[in-house]
Parts: sequence; structure tokens; C-alpha cells
Amino acid sequence: MPPDRLTAPGPLANRPGRVVALADQCVQCGLCLPACPTYRFHQLETESPRGRIALARAWALEIVPPTPAGDTHLDHCLGCRRCEVVCPAGVQYGPLLVEARSQQRERRAPGWKQRGLEWVAARPGALDMLLGLYRLVFPILPRSLRPLPRPPAPTALAEIGTRQDSTALPAFDHSGGRVALFVGCVARVYETGLRAALLKLCAAAGITVVVPRGQACCGSLHAHAGNAADAQRLAACNRAALGDTGTVLTLASGCHEAVADAMHGIADTHDALDFIARHAHQLRFRASRERIALHLPCTQRTVVRSDLATRALLARVPGLEIVDLDAGFGCCGAAGTQMLADPGRAAAYRRPLLEQSEGSGATRLLSANIGCRLHFANGTRLPLQHPLEFLAECLDP
Repeated sequence: MPPDRLTAPGPLANRPGRVVALADQCVQCGLCLPACPTYRFHQLETESPRGRIALARAWALEIVPPTPAGDTHLDHCLGCRRCEVVCPAGVQYGPLLVEARSQQRERRAPGWKQRGLEWVAARPGALDMLLGLYRLVFPILPRSLRPLPRPPAPTALAEIGTRQDSTALPAFDHSGGRVALFVGCVARVYETGLRAALLKLCAAAGITVVVPRGQACCGSLHAHAGNAADAQRLAACNRAALGDTGTVLTLASGCHEAVADAMHGIADTHDALDFIARHAHQLRFRASRERIALHLPCTQRTVVRSDLATRALLARVPGLEIVDLDAGFGCCGAAGTQMLADPGRAAAYRRPLLEQSEGSGATRLLSANIGCRLHFANGTRLPLQHPLEFLAECLDP
């Protein structure tokens, strides 16, 4: 019997074993390939989950040396985790990717753009100031210097959450319960209207929402870039801010897992769509003779699994016509910071979805992840909303 790869003597004994242990779950069947957006885009084995698993394992065991080409294949992964959904062996590709990128970062420093994004995302005050300045100068900037759509103008109610002040929220006098809302980083400025919509829906269901002070970025963009130390620091910050609230709601499917992991054992974390769906019997919606384009983000389908709740809620709006966006490669290409770090590549993934939505006759586009919405907004004139914003508009008081 061959020696265990994790404890074999010699040079392998001192290698980290987590990547190898996760990689060895893979049976190399290849069922993940058709589900992988980057494989569908490139038609290359090295751009597939199976190829990246083999590469990460070979690096961990020092079978082959790291190369710039190999690093590029790992960089290209969108982290959509569609491979996990179809994997018959239950490979935990998400944790494997994070661990592989952490080891990659130890030998290869990230670029200045990635470092800058991580720095500002972890500092809410600096990010708010930067986005406020961006909003002011946006009209005079050339298109090449507009990596994100223009931030919305704040309003009195919509500013809830930007102050991170629980006393700023209206004290709804209902008996339905009290929940805390996780705000996030860039969402503090871009999701002001969405937070107001959530408050409206929760108030109608008899639920009080508070936004505790001291919250930070969820840390997903740090973890997915291999920056485990900052991801853990941000998780600790959110545990301290939200840990005594009992129930925490998230609005972005891309943030949910990181927040849930941070709150594990001390508070229950729920996607706001799932939460509202469980209280939908208390809500009434007006009819809407409208056709909307519905985008279900990768993280919503594969990690949070709130896509069914989204459909159930939209089905409660009489007369609503839904066009499912399913064109292209299976992912919009936003992938956290990738839409900023490699905008040309991200736009290529986005293009078929925008062509489908604009050719469908839809009057607006709904998506439950802020990164996807920001990415779409930079390529279309259609109004972009979270499904809860649309539902709040249709709410029958």
C-alpha cells in the first residue's frame, strides 16, 4: 500500500495538506466541465474545475513548479461554484479555491489594483468618501474612467445604514420580531434604496429592522483573492457588531456565506429574500402588467439557494411576466473584483445576457447580487433593481 500523501516522509511531509485533501475528493469524471462558465468560454481543460483541481494539487505536492500560465488559469476562475452543484462526489470546490489562492498569494503578491480594492473595501469611511467624490465628478469623466455606474443620490430614509446607527431606524411598533441587517461595503452607498425597500416590506410584515454600528465588509473579496488574514479580521469585526442580534439578514447573495460563517453559532443568518418569503402570507401585492428580466446570480443558485424564494415572491404579483436570463456561459462575469481587474473579459461574459434582456422587451432587470447589478448597469440602459425593490413598489398597503 502506498504511503499516505499527507504524511509521506521526505519533502512532502512539510507541505500543507488541506489543498491535497480537498483535491482528492475529485474523481475526475468531468461532469463539471459543461457547468463551468470559463470552460464553456475557452473550451480548455485548464480552464475547467477539473483542470484547476489537478493544478492546485500538483502545486501543493510540488510535482510541478508554479508558472505564470498556471497562475492565469487559477486567476480566471469566477468562483461561481456551479461545479459543486453537479459534482457527484461532493467536491468542496469553493474552500479548495480559497485555499489554493491563499497559497498562491504567499509566493506572488497581488497587483496594485487588487490591493487598492481590498484596502478601501475594508475601510467604510474612506470608501464612502471615495464614492461620494466619484458621484460628483462622474458626469465629466471619460467612459474609460467609469468602472462603476454613478452612485445614487442619498435621501433621508434611504441613508439608513450608511451611518451604521441603529437609532436611525424608525421604531416600528409591531410584535412580529426584531432582526439586524448586514449592510456591506460598496452597498452602503449603492443600496440605499434597497434598504428602504426592505424596511417597507418588513414593516408590512410586522418586523422591526435595526442596523447595528461597527459593521465592516463581509471579507469575500479578500478571501477569494487569498487574503485570509484580512478576511478573518473583517469577520471578527462583524461578529462583534452583529453577534448579539439573534437574526441577521443579508441583501447580497455574494456576501451571504461570509456573513453566515462569521455568525456561525452566535446568530442565525438569512438571505432577505428567504426571510421575506417566509412572511409573504402577511403581504399583499398589486397587479403589474409588466415584463421583467430576471437574473439569478451564481451565488444565489449555488450557495445561498434563495432562487426558489425569489420566484415564489415574484409569483405573488398578479399579471407579472418574467423572462429568465439564461444566455451565454452561465455567469455574468462580475465575480467580485474581476469586473474591475479585467473589465474586457468580464464584459465578454456579460454580453449575451444583456443582448437577451434587451431583446426580450423587458422594462427592467432584476438581480439579487450587488456585484452583478453594478456590472450590468455599466452595459445597459435598463433599470436595475434587487427583486425586493420591485416587490416593495408593488406592495399593496
